[in-house]
Amino acid sequence: MKINRQEALNYHQQGQPGKIEVVPTKMLSNQYDLAMAYSPGVAEPCKEIAANPDDVYKYTAKGNLVGVISNGTAVLGLGNIGPDASKPVMEGKGVLFKKFAGIDVFDIEIDCTDPEEFIRIVRSLEPTFGGINLEDIKAPECFIIEKALREQMKIPLMHDDQHGTAIISSAALLNALEVINKDIRKIKMVMNGAGAAAISCLKLYVSLGLDLNNLVVFDKDGIINAHRDDLDIYRAPFVTNRKINTLEEAMAGADVFIGLSAGNVLPPEYVQLMAADPIIFALANPDPEINYDLAMSVR
Repeated sequence: MKINRQEALNYHQQGQPGKIEVVPTKMLSNQYDLAMAYSPGVAEPCKEIAANPDDVYKYTAKGNLVGVISNGTAVLGLGNIGPDASKPVMEGKGVLFKKFAGIDVFDIEIDCTDPEEFIRIVRSLEPTFGGINLEDIKAPECFIIEKALREQMKIPLMHDDQHGTAIISSAALLNALEVINKDIRKIKMVMNGAGAAAISCLKLYVSLGLDLNNLVVFDKDGIINAHRDDLDIYRAPFVTNRKINTLEEAMAGADVFIGLSAGNVLPPEYVQLMAADPIIFALANPDPEINYDLAMSVR
């Protein structure tokens, strides 16, 4: 869907700026209501929770409140734009939670790029939230952060860029393969991108049957192969030994192209090189690796 830049800016600016607000769930029509909501009435649930900590879910909104938390280091297809510039995205995720699941959200943008400090900050917020949704944190720091917080926190936690993308794209991949009658164990795949989303997708694809020997992965520095000496522990499992150096070479005979990289990096002539009934997931945003109409026009 094409979006007009000025209309998007107007949408976020008009009326009350932003997309979310806090709305009371109890009547506040008179002095007694206020006394119940705050002092002295609020003391009673406080005492109950102090005596039985699990009652926090009985007397507060914690059980339906998620923290959408980011430091803005890997936002959409925009890259490291910082916490302030990431706020519209976090508000947007809050809108999705509320619209489709009825879950309330506080978006929290943290001015911190040190993983250990970020972990400490998020862990300290556990009393506030029923769950944590990490968002738009760059790799490999995001893997370190997610692992540590899962080990240290008692509430549910997910990194949307990893888990959300992997789950939904895996479902789409399996469905697409069923439609064209291809076996995931036999397909040739090209993954363009090797960030948090791409790595998590690949892990799940492999668990579903994708053969690593039929996979070629590219990151911003080129093909991930055994000759690279700059690979971290997250990209190293996906090296290829095939005699391929370029994206064009990799696309020849490929059944599937997954793009989790940057806009307009897949020329239409590369699509023509793919196998019969090709599957293309151009997932970069706001601009995909190749425009849908352009891809459809050459196959």
